Amino acid sequence: MHQKFALIGCGKIAERHAENIITKGTLQAVCDIIPDRASELAKKFNATPYQSLASLLQNEKGLTVACICTPNGLHALHTIKCLQAGLHVLCEKPLCIKSEDGKAMIEAARLSGKKLFVVKSTRFNPVVAQLKKIIDEDRLGKIYSFQLSCFWNRPAAYYQDSWKGTLKLDGGTLYTQFSHYIDVMYWLFGEVKNVQGIRKNMAHEGLIEFEDCGVISIEMKNRIVGTLNYSVNTFKKNMELSLTVIAEKGTVKIGGQYLNELKYQLIDDYIFDNPGTGNTANDYTFYKGSMSNHDKVYDNLLLALNEHEHLSATADEGLKTITIIEKIYEECKLI
Repeated sequence: MHQKFALIGCGKIAERHAENIITKGTLQAVCDIIPDRASELAKKFNATPYQSLASLLQNEKGLTVACICTPNGLHALHTIKCLQAGLHVLCEKPLCIKSEDGKAMIEAARLSGKKLFVVKSTRFNPVVAQLKKIIDEDRLGKIYSFQLSCFWNRPAAYYQDSWKGTLKLDGGTLYTQFSHYIDVMYWLFGEVKNVQGIRKNMAHEGLIEFEDCGVISIEMKNRIVGTLNYSVNTFKKNMELSLTVIAEKGTVKIGGQYLNELKYQLIDDYIFDNPGTGNTANDYTFYKGSMSNHDKVYDNLLLALNEHEHLSATADEGLKTITIIEKIYEECKLI
């Protein structure tokens, strides 16, 4: 079935969505409360611009999929409106910033009979997918522990005159910068049981309403223990996103700036195939984001909409990330 898309929110990530949408279907309409943003994106991709979601949903006929690229705190509202209008939804990460909102989104999808997916593009990093494969095949045996390090740079300019940095629309560093890697942690190791730790705002006082760094210890429900060490204070540029897994039959470390390189392996009777670094990172001029795997996200979205086997992350999986981050934020107070 040929899919007709609407793109809700025309910020920095929206163009990456638009580039992929036009290779998979038709980008019929775009929407942003800032008229120039909507007009510019619409002109570039031959779509109709709108300043309100209500007007778009009322006037555009034949739409099948809405892609939500608005600020984090608006994902739930915009997703639910699109589901109620009879559209499937692909929501950018994070799914939302409150688990109760995530549950409402899932219920809206159920009631509408439409599908709701969330962008989890880091799952498509070749080394991440390979690590998932060898864990599922039990190549590592019993997993003992892991260390997840997320060290990026977000300068003052990133937060100034923006919804970013606010509790209401951003939610926190783990939502906006590092939710992809919380998802990878869940995807590989399962549910979280206990967390303890410290969060602080060391370099962005007066700019953001939450932490810019944290050190968290984690116990998974399957007894694996791990640490999460994160910061957006690395000097001038992103430094590292790495994951070390220590297990009964081997040790593996994947890393690089975007969790896209094989750094170390020693596995009993097995060689971890090095699949390369994959796509480049999303480049936003004065800062960079996660890996630009939206081509694979859209390939799998189409498979999912056509009922074929796929790797698209469902809203239920997106909600897992939210509940983990909520647990960290509730148990590890900002000091």
